[in-house]
Amino acid sequence: MNETISTILKRGSLRKYAEKDISKEDLEVILRSSMRAPTAGNMMSYSIIVIRKKETKEKLSISCDNQPFIKNAPVLLIFLADFSKWYKYYQYNDTKEFMAEKGEYFEGPSEGNFILATQDALIAAENAVIAAESLGVGSCYIGDIMENYEYHKKLLNLPKYVYPVTMLTLGYYPEGYHIPLKDRFKKNYVIFDEEYKELSKDDIKDMFKERDKLFVNANKYNAKNYAQYHYNMKVKSEFSKEMTRSVKLALDEWCGNKI
Repeated sequence: MNETISTILKRGSLRKYAEKDISKEDLEVILRSSMRAPTAGNMMSYSIIVIRKKETKEKLSISCDNQPFIKNAPVLLIFLADFSKWYKYYQYNDTKEFMAEKGEYFEGPSEGNFILATQDALIAAENAVIAAESLGVGSCYIGDIMENYEYHKKLLNLPKYVYPVTMLTLGYYPEGYHIPLKDRFKKNYVIFDEEYKELSKDDIKDMFKERDKLFVNANKYNAKNYAQYHYNMKVKSEFSKEMTRSVKLALDEWCGNKI
């Protein structure tokens, strides 16, 4: 097994960090690796904010669902879906006027552009994760940065057509610390040949049998099995509702309206 594959297969989410800063050289490699990620049309429709200030990390640890480990990471990277720069480019080069001359409307970015920019940002983030891991820098994805849109917009000075898609915590592994890797679903329930395979009831039962073992009878939802517990913990949770609200606010901007 080569070193790259070994790095990918051993990686887990790190939430405990050595008490030392990430070196300038290592951080530069991580960021350069991000910027070499595949990108739709070579547009690089994303931006990355590097967070080092203690007070900002503390605010983000609260706004991202009160997760204290976030503020203990030496560096946070926030990956943004970003069409703002392209639209400034269009504006400065009289694109709106050009479209009017053609008898057509000049429109803002659409929902499809939002998805493309989100893909760009996430691919860049994963490049950062793998590069970091190869340097002994652990990471954890924080999807909660999508919540509290108005607050994060102000905190991070985000203009129109910019949305925080994900955040990474970065820090060196503590000496002798190892992450127990979590099991993944079986390959035959995730990888399909040629077309999607609809799973049967027996398939679903087998697929989730290890997750079912996590169920605890005494739970705050009074759920009778792990499926019921998980649905209430994730789908019906307050953070999920807030994330949905924030995404909808972003999509109010990214809706292809005439400008």
